[in-house]
Amino acid sequence: MLERLDRGLYRLTDLPPLSDPDLVTVGNKIPKGVICLISALHFRDITTQIPHAVSVAVSRGAEPPRLEHPPIQLYWFSGEAFSAGVETHRIDNTRVQVYNAEKTLADCFKYRNKIGMDTVLEALTLYRDQCKPKPRKLIEYAKVCRVEKVMRPYLQAIL
Repeated sequence: MLERLDRGLYRLTDLPPLSDPDLVTVGNKIPKGVICLISALHFRDITTQIPHAVSVAVSRGAEPPRLEHPPIQLYWFSGEAFSAGVETHRIDNTRVQVYNAEKTLADCFKYRNKIGMDTVLEALTLYRDQCKPKPRKLIEYAKVCRVEKVMRPYLQAIL
C-alpha cells in the first residue's frame, strides 16, 4: 500500500507516478534548499545535460542534509546570493524552490570551472532561443554573484 521514497518519506502506491521524483524528494527533505545549477537548467529545459545528482543550494552555516536517495550535490550560498531569484513551484503537490533562469545562468558562470564552460554557453544559447531574454536581470544577478565582468562579453556576443 505504501512505497518508501526515503527514510521517513512514503507515498501511496495507488497514486500515479511522480513527474519528477528526485525534485519531490529533495523538496520534502530539504525544504529550505533551492534547486540550482544543472538541476535548475534541466527543470527549465535550457540544457541538454542530464543531471546525475540534484544540485541544491543551502544557506552557509546550515546543517548539511542527509539523504540516502537521490544523490545530491550541495552548494553553500550566503546572503543575497542565496536569497535572490528564488521561485516556488508545485511539483506533484510538493513545494519546491528553484532559482529563476537568469539567476541560474549567473550561478553557472560563477561555477563554470566545475560544470564546464560548454554547458554554460549551451544554456545561454538555449535561454536566448526559448525564453524572452532579460539582459537587465542577467546583469543584476551577475552583480549579485560577482561575475559581471565575466558574463558581460558573452551576453553582448550571444544576446
